[in-house]
Amino acid sequence: MRVYGKCLDSSLTNWVAHCDRLLFSLQSFSWQEPNWHLVRQGAEILAAHFPVLRITLFADGREWITGRQLPPDLSAKQKHGITTNVALSNFYRSLPSHKTGNYLSAWLAKTHAQQLNSQEAIFINAAGNWLETTTGNLWGWQNGSWWTPPLTGEILPGIVRSQLIKNLPTVHESPWNAELVRGFEAIAYTNSVVEIIPIHTVVQPTGSLQYNPYHSSFLEIRRLF
Repeated sequence: MRVYGKCLDSSLTNWVAHCDRLLFSLQSFSWQEPNWHLVRQGAEILAAHFPVLRITLFADGREWITGRQLPPDLSAKQKHGITTNVALSNFYRSLPSHKTGNYLSAWLAKTHAQQLNSQEAIFINAAGNWLETTTGNLWGWQNGSWWTPPLTGEILPGIVRSQLIKNLPTVHESPWNAELVRGFEAIAYTNSVVEIIPIHTVVQPTGSLQYNPYHSSFLEIRRLF
């Protein structure tokens, strides 16, 4: 999670939503809950020094909290956008409905994309529809409104995704098939750390697609952070 103003209770930090997601996974897996007071206490200590926290919970009720800085190139990516590759079909997220510690598939997909001079990779399903990037939910602008892939059990239900759906005037949740993605004027991905990063190029076997990373529609999302 990203801690805004060193404050866990900031509406932008969204502490409660992050804890609720952790609790949902614990209950789904029948894992022991941690001492939530200690989790909060540890997060407050680290939040005084780091803008990004990772809270990992184990099956026996233990917690492990680490802190880190924001990516050094974040501002440049937010301003100018990035290139992505469509990931190979054998790369897919493990237990996509939960934010687990198994990032191997996402790491491999992103590493492969970086070897091809891209910064990110986009997961696809068996039908070839775009699902999400290795680190965030996808958003596209078309016909005056935002579009995002639906929660079909194939993507992570991101906290920022939920907030944007609540706060944007109109959001279409539809499968991102080949026809739809060709019609987007602009696309981006979001997560709790980077907020929103435009994507200007998507490299795929059938040819690259180009999008406008400076589209005025991004202001509608940026003003929410």
